[in-house]
Amino acid sequence: MAYKLIDNYREQGARKKLVALLKERGIADEKVLAAIGKVPRHYFFDETFWNQAYKDIAFPIGEGQTISQPYTVAYQTELLHVRKGNKVLEIGTGSGYQTCILVELGAKVYTIERQEKLYERTKEVLPKMGYQPEFFLGDGSLGIPEHAPYDQILVTAGAPVVPEVLLKQLKIGGILVIPVGDSNEQKMVTVLRVSETEYEKIVLDTFRFVPLVGDQAW
Repeated sequence: MAYKLIDNYREQGARKKLVALLKERGIADEKVLAAIGKVPRHYFFDETFWNQAYKDIAFPIGEGQTISQPYTVAYQTELLHVRKGNKVLEIGTGSGYQTCILVELGAKVYTIERQEKLYERTKEVLPKMGYQPEFFLGDGSLGIPEHAPYDQILVTAGAPVVPEVLLKQLKIGGILVIPVGDSNEQKMVTVLRVSETEYEKIVLDTFRFVPLVGDQAW
């Protein structure tokens, strides 16, 4: 995929329209909307497909993966309640678009990707855009225990269950957001770590993600 880092009035105007659409769809967190408005989503597309970049759709990025629909990105991000300085683990770097949103919110982001080509691509492109998360190549279903605990953990692929190993990497008071279900559809699940042994789970809306592949997943 050829990335071209050009941001002009046309793309900036398209981002404003996307933000307005997300508001209409129920995204209310102004900080999340502001982050969506800042990140140039067309940078993650081949120039041939720039006309698709600000539509509220998912789009293939290679290696059997997609850049998530903007509404899905905003929905998951809103559930995290990220504050500046929070330590966030992202499972599934993918294109890096969600990663950039988290960095825009002021988080210290640790992001892991199992597909080596995507990992190499994002590790090269995101710093050129001004984003400096910590990149890791490996099995995201296992998390990154050496840097735990985290204030928030975000899983951007569908899992059959909530991996216990990820719950253990949350701080007390930390939040995990993960889509859980079968290969056809998943329910968005949030888990709050209440104590060393107690968790509170909420099951929310239905989505469809690519599968989370790994030792503690598919």
